Amino acid sequence: MVKVALAGDGLGDYIFGLDPQLLVDSAITILAMFAMFLLLSHLLFNPARDLLEKRQAYIKEQLEKAAKEKQDAIEFKAEYDEKLKAVDKEAEQILSQTRKNAVKRENEIVDEAKAEAARIVDRANHDIELEKSKVKDDVKKEMVSVATVMAEKIVASSLDEEKQSQLIADTLEEMGEETWLS
Repeated sequence: MVKVALAGDGLGDYIFGLDPQLLVDSAITILAMFAMFLLLSHLLFNPARDLLEKRQAYIKEQLEKAAKEKQDAIEFKAEYDEKLKAVDKEAEQILSQTRKNAVKRENEIVDEAKAEAARIVDRANHDIELEKSKVKDDVKKEMVSVATVMAEKIVASSLDEEKQSQLIADTLEEMGEETWLS
C-alpha cells in the first residue's frame, strides 16, 4: 500500500510528499498542458482536420464526377447503340432497295431481250415470207418463159391446134395447179 504524506508530517517512508509547491507545480503543469493542447489544436489539429475535410470533399467530388461520367458514358453508349441500329436499319433498307432494283432491272433486261428476240423472229419470218414470195414469183416467171419457149417451138413446128392444146395441158399438169395458186 502506498502512503502519501503531507509536508508537515515528514517524509519518512512515503514515496513523495504533497506539499503546496507540488500542488501548485502540478496545477501549472496541467494548465500549461491544457494551453498547449489548445494551441496545438489550433495550430496542428485544426489544419489537419481542415486538410482531412478538404480531402473528403475532394474524394466526394471525384466520386460524384466519376458517377456523372459513368452516367454520361452509359447515355452516350445508349445513344451510340441507337445510332448503330439506325445505321444498320438504313443499310438493310438500302440493300433491300438495291436488291429490288436489281431484280427489276433484271426483269427489264429479260423483257427487252424477249421483245428483241420476238422482233428478230418476226423479221426473220417476214424475210422468209418475202423470200418465198420471191421464189414463187421466180418460179412463175420461169414457167412463163418455159411456156413461151414451148409456144415458140409449137408455132415453129406448125403443130396443129390439137397437138398444141395437148402439149400445154401436159405441161400444166406436170407443174400442178398449186404452183399457180400460190
